[in-house]
Amino acid sequence: MTRVYFVRHAQPEHVWQEDRTRPLTKEGKKDSAIVLDFLKDKKIDVFYCSPYKRSKDTILDAAAFFKKEIITDERLREREKGPEGNNREMFRKRWANHDYHEKCGESIAMVQRRNIEALNEILSDNQNKQIVVGTHGTALSAILNYYDKDFGCEDFLRIIDWMPYIIELNFEGMNLIGKYEHCHVEKAFMGKERSTMEKMH
Repeated sequence: MTRVYFVRHAQPEHVWQEDRTRPLTKEGKKDSAIVLDFLKDKKIDVFYCSPYKRSKDTILDAAAFFKKEIITDERLREREKGPEGNNREMFRKRWANHDYHEKCGESIAMVQRRNIEALNEILSDNQNKQIVVGTHGTALSAILNYYDKDFGCEDFLRIIDWMPYIIELNFEGMNLIGKYEHCHVEKAFMGKERSTMEKMH
């Protein structure tokens, strides 16, 4: 069996304009400690990640703990967004029609294709290993939708404020056989936050 631990990044500096280089906030860096705390008793064989700074920085300490290099893959990046692409109206439009996208932005279908292509290669190259993949909210949601067509906008909105967030997907060969939510830090709009450690079968 192959275990893949997807780690959605910790809280980023939302005011930072350049998506690729957007750093974590001071709180986000602190919150990333739950990633290492969760992973340190696992036997992680390899780390893959989006090339975006916030994703790499979220798993950096865990990779250093295991003395592993982080392998970046451009296909694992977050959805490219156009002007006014990140609001709830646009979220609902994209999830209602996976081919819909704003000008200069990507659709859910586009994000899903490249992320699944990357994941399939990761699974093929790492059979029966334990893998960490540093990812993003929409990218991860597109992957989850690929394996569960009922995963939609409300499921995406449920995890939108979970930064970081760890979910485990288990595979036999290329077939998904299990899914387990493990932990997250909730960053609510009014500044509230809550850490949880939980399992979902």
